Amino acid sequence: MRADRLLSILLLLQNRGKVTSRELAGTLEVSERTIFRDMEALSASGIPVLAERGREGGWMLTEGYRTSLTGMKPKEIGALQLSADPSILQDLGIHEDYTLATRKLEAAATANTFPSANYFNQRIHIDSEGWVPSKESFPFLSELQTALWEDRKVNISYLRNGEVKNRKIGLLGLVAKQGVWYVIGEHDGQFRTYRVSRIIACQKIDEAYTRPDDFELTSYWESSKVSFKSALPSYKAKFSLQSSSLPVLSQERYVTVLSMEDSPGSAWLKVEAEFNTIEAACRVMLSLGPNVIVGEPEELRARVYKAALKTVLLGRRVRRSLPGNSQPQQE
Repeated sequence: MRADRLLSILLLLQNRGKVTSRELAGTLEVSERTIFRDMEALSASGIPVLAERGREGGWMLTEGYRTSLTGMKPKEIGALQLSADPSILQDLGIHEDYTLATRKLEAAATANTFPSANYFNQRIHIDSEGWVPSKESFPFLSELQTALWEDRKVNISYLRNGEVKNRKIGLLGLVAKQGVWYVIGEHDGQFRTYRVSRIIACQKIDEAYTRPDDFELTSYWESSKVSFKSALPSYKAKFSLQSSSLPVLSQERYVTVLSMEDSPGSAWLKVEAEFNTIEAACRVMLSLGPNVIVGEPEELRARVYKAALKTVLLGRRVRRSLPGNSQPQQE
């Protein structure tokens, strides 16, 4: 649309200082004739556009003129910053382009209303790494966010192991992960993580909170995840797996492959993997069906065998109970 292109020209002139018609045409993928018409339109609308002729010439804005970026508010710019997944940007090779774009947005916003560059990222973190998605309700998320923006402490009541706990915390940040929100708070000099859906009461109090200068939300969250995962139970198992089923195993979120060997000319892989529990290992083995042969430990072999046998016997009983199958069938 022409309005979008005119705004793009205005921002390019503001950020680059002086731009030639050829550069504008190449950037916006239009003809130089179109650029001339757009410049006439900008000038007619009151934008102080100047043309400098000669070898070093180009289009520029009158010194001191700056646009307010169509009235974008600080929270709107913050929303753009938070919407991007850093891992996806990194994979696409455009992380630096995105960073540069957000800096331009910040520079275009009014200096008196927009917080520091790290303000939003230090208070809100989006973790896109896969856990099990959850649909939870967060009745006090808005109150927590307001107190976080204002650097205020809150009194919360939350459920922990069936009991109600009361805490006064200073808010450090909010983290969203697969539909679940967590709030990071400081209580009695220690950083704590609370699941927002378990908070049953929240009240902002008239007490300011001073954030530690060395606190970094993303680093804290990543470190917390490592500690959480290391505290989970561990169950190791060895088994043979059809190579064609390796992608299926790789999609299991709570399975860590420790080692894998293949034999020349064989379609089977020797795998050692780590599960959370024997129940989880049994479930995965059964889901792989005839494409897996359980090796060790023996207790896992026995459990998988019993579960598979039970499934076979149940299938036989169901089949014999169907109309027309009352007589015992020969196998």
